[in-house]
Amino acid sequence: MKLSKLTESIYQAVLTGSDDPEIQTLCYDSRRSLEGSLFFALKGQNANGMDFIESAVKSGASGIVAEADDCGLGVPWVKVPDGRYAMSAMSDMINASPSSAMKIAGITGTNGKTTTAFLLYHLLEKGQRRCGLLGTISYKTGSEEEPVVTHTTPEAPELQSYLSEMLSNGCVAAVMEVSSHGIVQKRTAHVQFDVGIFTNLSRDHLDFHESMEQYYLAKRELFEQVASCDAKSKKVAVINYDDEWGKKIIGYNKNKKLKTLTYGLGAGADYRAVDLRQTRKGTDFTLEVGHRQIRTSIPFIGKFNVYNALAAFVAGVGMGLNVRETVSNLADLPQIPGRLEIVSERRPFDVYIDYAHTPDALSNALLTLEELNPRRLIVVFGCGGDRDATKRAQMGKVAASIANYAIITSDNPRSESPSQIISEIKSGFEGSHYEIVEDRREAIALAVSYLLPGDILLIAGKGHETYQEVSGKRTAFDDRIIAGQMLNDRDHVFADMVREKREQYEKDELERENRGQTEGEEEFRRR
Repeated sequence: MKLSKLTESIYQAVLTGSDDPEIQTLCYDSRRSLEGSLFFALKGQNANGMDFIESAVKSGASGIVAEADDCGLGVPWVKVPDGRYAMSAMSDMINASPSSAMKIAGITGTNGKTTTAFLLYHLLEKGQRRCGLLGTISYKTGSEEEPVVTHTTPEAPELQSYLSEMLSNGCVAAVMEVSSHGIVQKRTAHVQFDVGIFTNLSRDHLDFHESMEQYYLAKRELFEQVASCDAKSKKVAVINYDDEWGKKIIGYNKNKKLKTLTYGLGAGADYRAVDLRQTRKGTDFTLEVGHRQIRTSIPFIGKFNVYNALAAFVAGVGMGLNVRETVSNLADLPQIPGRLEIVSERRPFDVYIDYAHTPDALSNALLTLEELNPRRLIVVFGCGGDRDATKRAQMGKVAASIANYAIITSDNPRSESPSQIISEIKSGFEGSHYEIVEDRREAIALAVSYLLPGDILLIAGKGHETYQEVSGKRTAFDDRIIAGQMLNDRDHVFADMVREKREQYEKDELERENRGQTEGEEEFRRR
């Protein structure tokens, strides 16, 4: 597409330069610039794209988009009021607006985005709607080879390219997590959503948003976008009725051009779960929809997963799925990687891996496991570096108040000192029922060694992640694999102990038999 044509889509854009090159790709990383690419010089938190313009041109960039005036490097230059908005608009345009030809669901909230997206994706697939997925765990575009996950919500050029790929691969729907960062940075500004889903809001990312109100406003923007999408005729907002921030969004949506459907456990929700019964294998509940009552099962534990399942269910119905068929499909959903994922099958104790990395998520996970009535509830957790530091003491307080014992360890310290992060967690821990083991592998090994029949161990914070980032360097580290190794080592040690005990028993028995025979012979001789 010609640069001049792309520029037409941007309000107040000014194109300078005598050439009008054919643009093949869009990029915001100068290292990916090549002939036919358009480079966006974006302002980031830690770097300014203007510093990499010369590098981009040397690498072959055919044009530059920036919020500044032409630097005179001899390539066409597009000055725009907002670089990120321009990148979103041009990404949509160069990919022929793929979201206009698909049913698109966007999920936002602090906790539950990944699980809800994963569940909705599978419900749509089971309902014979070939579907794509963009989220924290994986990107599914309908191809055999899945793209590498880089962000919860990809940057606009990748996002629109993935949607285009889904469409080419026969997908009629797509489900995506919409992070607050993605909204503020306009990555989704030109996605035409049919459904917007709000899960909940609790303390997180305040290093980026500065206040809960700003965080809320970022989330709310998704519904402004859904409502303003005139190309979609049946627009739906799916809102958690039990969340105080959700109620604010419900009020905000009242005069918008979209239908709002609510879900929850309390009275007043359009779709309500009641009479919850939990086992170690899942949760049963009654789904109330108006005057209808439908007995429902999900293969997950925890009230928060009931909320996630409700959100996915309501969104699926909003996208055209049959109610009865979808209820039936809820019982046959797959395990969500790293979300209360059990890794200790066929053992007298349980070990769960969970992504919980906020105070609210950690509390939900621990309270859920507490309902299983363990002999002891043990938790291994830490906090990430270069992120909201104010939640660290709160997470220490949560662990202290619910778990019987805690091992505070390192998570992804990134550029921060692990010991400093741990110290801040410790400051909120009330009591002495904890210990500090900075090395995460050692912490997991120690926790596994403590387990007795009836105990439950939660390893929290990293979930599905397959790396640990220390001093800016990522190394392979998967809590699920490490826990599995430690459990296997424990099994071998236990097996060796049993074998050694058996061998000693047999040896003692033989000695007793020999001793008895000798004593009998001596007694016979004495007689």
